[in-house]
Parts: sequence; C-alpha cells; structure tokens
Amino acid sequence: MWYLLAALLVGIVVGLNIPWKIPVIIARYLAVSLLAGVDTSLGGLRASLEGDFDITIFVTGFLGNTILAAAFVYLGDVLGIELYLAAVVALGVRIFNNLGLIRRHYLRGWTGEKVGEKTTTQANGEG
Repeated sequence: MWYLLAALLVGIVVGLNIPWKIPVIIARYLAVSLLAGVDTSLGGLRASLEGDFDITIFVTGFLGNTILAAAFVYLGDVLGIELYLAAVVALGVRIFNNLGLIRRHYLRGWTGEKVGEKTTTQANGEG
C-alpha cells in the first residue's frame, strides 16, 4: 500500500514540475474522463476493502466509464447543450458516495465496530 502512495506522490511532484498545457479544445473531455477514472478507482478500492474486487471488472469499467464520459461531452458539443454538467454531477455524487463508504470501512476498523453493527447516526439516516 505504501508503494502506491509513494508512486502517487512522485507522480504529483513530477507533474507539477513539468511545464505543459492542456489544449482548451480537449479540456472538458479530459476533466470529465478524469472524474470517471477517479470514480472507478474509488469504486475499485471500495470493492477491494469489501473483498469483492475483480480486475477484469475494474479494467473494463475504468476504460468504459472514461470513454463513455468523453462520449457524453462530445454528444453535448454536437447537440449544442452542456451535457457534460450532468456527467460531472452524477460522477461527483458517486465519488462522494464511494468516499463515504471507504471512510466508514476504515472508521469501523479503527473503532473496533463489527461490520454488521450500525451506529446511531447510520440508524437515524445520517452519514
């Protein structure tokens, strides 16, 4: 796990120190595809924590989601509507949902709570 975090940090440092610009014409496509990739990655992490990870599902989901997200942006451009906003909202909701589930998983581990137990905030519908 630590080598993944180290690789992420090295990638961030290298990316911030290399001067490059994203062409304006592909910025929206890249942004929505990036959100789709983050969503799929967090979903894969969540599945791994739950013991339900499958590499084939992850890879096909990652490629399919990023391509589909870019296709929605292209379709919106062709139709002349801001369709990418719908993708941003949907992916944003999924990202925060996955982050919430991952957070709960780690909090259960740190507090010693069993997986089947629910806290009073979860029982009340809070999150």
